[in-house]
Amino acid sequence: MSGTKLDPIDRKILAELQGDGRMTNVELSRRVGISAPPCLRRVRSLEEAGLIEGYHARVNARELGYEVTVFAMVSLKSQAEAELVAFEELARSWPMVRECHMLNGEIDFLLKCVSPNLLMFQNFLTGSLTAAPNVASVKTSLVIRAAKDEPGVPFELSDHLAAEKV
Repeated sequence: MSGTKLDPIDRKILAELQGDGRMTNVELSRRVGISAPPCLRRVRSLEEAGLIEGYHARVNARELGYEVTVFAMVSLKSQAEAELVAFEELARSWPMVRECHMLNGEIDFLLKCVSPNLLMFQNFLTGSLTAAPNVASVKTSLVIRAAKDEPGVPFELSDHLAAEKV
């Protein structure tokens, strides 16, 4: 969808919903400066175009008992497409794995994992991840603290890029 043309109102709608997906259509329309019916039509159009993929609550992992966040760098024995797809499917099946990114370079995949404690993560690491078919090696890094955890995209930057194209 990177070729989708968005006008300034569409960009403002996306930025506002990214900041607060729970606001009413009336509040959204007020913030973007159009009436409610066309605002709702635009939101539905953005959803249908795949620019809005869903609405989610951002929960506090630590407050819910998930004290440990680990990044796991996984190297596979084979990078054949079927092997890559098989690993991705396996990663999607593991509840502890919250993100799975295929990379280029020495590491094939970067996984973001959350766990209630180190022992549970260690059991997952040794019993599931390193034991998985085609896994050659796993290197892990325990998160000490997060200085920034910002979901979405920087609309300030995309607005700047859109202005440059004009």
